[in-house]
Amino acid sequence: MTEQITVTVPQACKMTGISRSTIYTLFDSGRLQKRKLGGRTLILVRDLRELMDSLSDTSKEVA
Repeated sequence: MTEQITVTVPQACKMTGISRSTIYTLFDSGRLQKRKLGGRTLILVRDLRELMDSLSDTSKEVA
C-alpha cells in the first residue's frame, strides 16, 4: 500500500489535532500552503510534517 501524499482539511485536522479554523489561519499566514483541485482544498502531507517539526518541543522546557 502506498502512502498518501495529500490530505483534505478534515483529514489534516484528524492527523494533527489542529482545528479547522487554525488550519485556515495557517493558510492565511503563509505557514501552510493549500493546493486547490476543482473545489477541493488539499494539503501536502510533507508540508504538515514540516509544520509539526517546526513547532517547539515543550517537553524540553524547564519548569
